[in-house]
Amino acid sequence: MILAGDIGGTQATLALFAVRRGIAPGLRPEAALVERFNSRDYAQFGDLLQDFCARHRPRVMAACLGIAGPVRANRCTATNLPWTVDGAGIAGFLGLSEVPLLNDLEALGFGIDLLQPREIFELQAGAPGAQGHRAVIAAGTGLGEAGLFWDGATHRPFASEGGHADFAPRDELEIALLRFLLRQHERVGWERVVSGPGLANIYRFLLDAATARGDEPESWTVDFSSGDPAAAISQHAASGESALCVQTLELFVRLYGAEAGNLALKTMATGGLYIGGGIAPKNLAWMRQGAFLEAFRAKDRMRPLLEAMPVRVLLNEQTALLGAARYAALRIAARGSD
Repeated sequence: MILAGDIGGTQATLALFAVRRGIAPGLRPEAALVERFNSRDYAQFGDLLQDFCARHRPRVMAACLGIAGPVRANRCTATNLPWTVDGAGIAGFLGLSEVPLLNDLEALGFGIDLLQPREIFELQAGAPGAQGHRAVIAAGTGLGEAGLFWDGATHRPFASEGGHADFAPRDELEIALLRFLLRQHERVGWERVVSGPGLANIYRFLLDAATARGDEPESWTVDFSSGDPAAAISQHAASGESALCVQTLELFVRLYGAEAGNLALKTMATGGLYIGGGIAPKNLAWMRQGAFLEAFRAKDRMRPLLEAMPVRVLLNEQTALLGAARYAALRIAARGSD
């Protein structure tokens, strides 16, 4: 078995993948067991792993974990969790020589080529035969970004923390949003506006502006003490019950498109921009309406370059998990060829 993990700020997923007839890193591994956890139910990742192993007693020949946070020296302090995950410690616990840690978007990058066509939704076809570097962006609990370097034969994912770069407003409404958030935070990165919490921030901003104008209050407002205000905002926007929620999703999608275009430019992603995370697939109707792509393309003289890039939404929520399993298989294959 290969143990793979996708460790996020809200959910952590562990899976066991069967390895039969040798190691085939380019083939999609078969999941024998997948289990999700509420990340905040555990003080540390080690407690979660012990729980998983005590119940399933897996015989593991390799492992790899994708984690939402910067990985340095095979060690990661999670961005939106009070966890520090150490690959060497996990390897010792599992009785393995190594357990590589990847940034979760890096793991997502390794999983893209394992997906079936039905697991990818195309927003923009791009130029025929488009090839070159790729980029991945994913809004969820946070905002993840990564690149995939094209070496002429294969794509090689690399991590970044671009989601924490400074938010750059483009018009008066977005400037007002920045000022609103600067009253609460010392600085404002893109993750403050393009993420689940970012969706709630945008709603608060629009509600504050409506109250200041003296607009008549809506009959329904978001309960921020609930477990997932972003989901409630999306639900009421989809139903049309709340004009403020509709405005929130419209602004969110434009901001998401703008930052996706920034990432595509910085990585020269002529091979495609891929959108992961939980928010885009659940709000696909909003992503398809045109505001996302218009903001993605609106880069002045670089517009033709952006129009030629494929833009695709990853619909399989286990893409990063598959990517971690693929990376573990690649490591086994590399050891076998030594």
